[in-house]
Amino acid sequence: MTLNAIKQLLYGLYLTNSFGYRLRKTNDPMEKKRLRLGYSQAQLDTLNITVRIENEEKLPKEGQYLVIINHRSIIDPPITEVALKDTNIFGPWISKKELYNSFFFGLFVRNAGSILLDREKSQMSGFFSDIKNAVKRGESIFIFPEGTRNKTKESLTSFKEGSRIIALKNRLPILPLYIKTNAEEVLKNALADSTLKQEVTLVVGDMIDYKDKTNLEQNYRERFSL
Repeated sequence: MTLNAIKQLLYGLYLTNSFGYRLRKTNDPMEKKRLRLGYSQAQLDTLNITVRIENEEKLPKEGQYLVIINHRSIIDPPITEVALKDTNIFGPWISKKELYNSFFFGLFVRNAGSILLDREKSQMSGFFSDIKNAVKRGESIFIFPEGTRNKTKESLTSFKEGSRIIALKNRLPILPLYIKTNAEEVLKNALADSTLKQEVTLVVGDMIDYKDKTNLEQNYRERFSL
């Protein structure tokens, strides 16, 4: 590991815990959005990464949605938060148990607004109840429908069925976002060279009706020509 990578990781740990403490002190949704954005922007700034939005005219300024994003890198949430900075779209991320218990991300994830997904549990009623409560509060739901990071050479891996169920149960229109740039490669480059300026492109797709019976992965692939 390079000296620059060590510095970046230590600073990233500081940011994550610093904002995690601040997030713990507020229950106001818009304040949480502001803090999440502040964290995301600081994280990307230190990595010298900017976000460009393609089809920005398709991005709604407000409303409730199931926001679905492809997943290659740990910086995908900050990229998404920055892309949505000029909107009032806010809500919990669906987060795996490993992130809740993570030394690096745990404090932030537990306080930033997230819903725990524990696949080892036989009953999922608590999970769906947490989602329903968030929707009742007027919030959106953010999820990576692939379920885990895509470490293959393919642009997309198979979707889990849960995303469409969430949308259907809560009558949430689906807002598809696609991080076209391989963010994992961008992150590796940034850790190797702190002077390198890089841009990540996020594409906004046409909305998907929650009643649409077409396979969600198929719908997503068609919107982004994958």
